[in-house]
Amino acid sequence: MHTETLLAGPGMAREFSGDQIMFTAGPLELNHQIEAHEVLNIIDVRDANDFARGHLPGAHNLPRHRWSDVSVLRRDTVNILYCYSHDSNLAASAVLTFAEKGYPVMEMEGGFEAWAENHLPVEQ
Repeated sequence: MHTETLLAGPGMAREFSGDQIMFTAGPLELNHQIEAHEVLNIIDVRDANDFARGHLPGAHNLPRHRWSDVSVLRRDTVNILYCYSHDSNLAASAVLTFAEKGYPVMEMEGGFEAWAENHLPVEQ
């Protein structure tokens, strides 16, 4: 089996990196924003049972079966969404769904797993 690496031009790399910076946040960055009392709306799209076992401070739970109810989303600040881990695309799907409805959204990279791995505060 032969795999070929495609050479992307610097313009494509610049565009990709710019989009990634604009629409994602890392767990440490998000924790600093929370500690600085920045106006954020944190949305956990995991199952309600997983949310109850532990979630980011101040997060609202909005599992997939409730995505039609946008009452916890805000239009006046960014909605930062997270799911289980970097292996899950649940938060990315939520970002697309809510962006299409006109909400400002970002995804927290690595999900709850990355948050926990960095020993950041968890609420129950």
